[in-house]
Amino acid sequence: MPSSGDAGPVPVYDAVVLAGGQARRLGGADKPGLTVGGRSLLEHVLAAVASARRTVVAGPERDLPGVVFVREDPPGGGPVPALAAGLARVTAPWVALLAGDLPFMTAAHVTALLAAARRAGGGVVLLDDEGREQWLAGAWPAAELKAALAGYPGRSLKGLLAPLVRARLRLPGRPWFDCDTMDDLEEARMNVLHEWTILACEELGIDPARVDRDQILDLTKEVAHGVARPAAPLTAYLLGLAQGAGTAPEDAVARLTTLAKNWGQATTETLTDG
Repeated sequence: MPSSGDAGPVPVYDAVVLAGGQARRLGGADKPGLTVGGRSLLEHVLAAVASARRTVVAGPERDLPGVVFVREDPPGGGPVPALAAGLARVTAPWVALLAGDLPFMTAAHVTALLAAARRAGGGVVLLDDEGREQWLAGAWPAAELKAALAGYPGRSLKGLLAPLVRARLRLPGRPWFDCDTMDDLEEARMNVLHEWTILACEELGIDPARVDRDQILDLTKEVAHGVARPAAPLTAYLLGLAQGAGTAPEDAVARLTTLAKNWGQATTETLTDG
């Protein structure tokens, strides 16, 4: 089975991103438009296929330059009609087929999929950590995919793609992770926060192991709720200054949290003092 260590040239390709659907497990929310790390889920995927000769998104049109938008017939008809609508605009010899809700998919992952597909001489599908095929994360010969679709009467994407698979690929970084539920979305956002914490610590010369992220987040949440939203980052900054100067007590976070929870009373006492 190919792995991420297999290198090779990347063929010319178009990308088809399926970004329709009704997001029932998200309460009908606009799933591709939900944000992780300051970008929408769809924008994360589009960044991963920035090297595509053409990028086709099957879903509602959005203000995203350089993207061709199409709709399946009928709208909401499922992934197979959406793929058919997208493939109709594909002209490159290879196609990267992705879901529109993959926040951890990167350009390196797409490159690995396409290189593996060229070596295998056919379709490659991504596997998740449990070895399950992720049918909306793969690379395929466009002509072969179009021919299979033309004679396919079913509605199952797996039924269409499974006979075309030449190789299955595992890649690091959970590129297969999609956001089907609010828990998935929260996990993706926390992963971004984890990465940011590590990078920020590296820039500041801080050992990440010394940072109790959850405790700080709980503190800022209490301050934002009990005092004022702008007070949250200010409090975290003041705490950092005190810790850097060696003047912060050992229970500094607990003291500040208690102060935020009792802010109304503390303010009253301060205003009426003397």
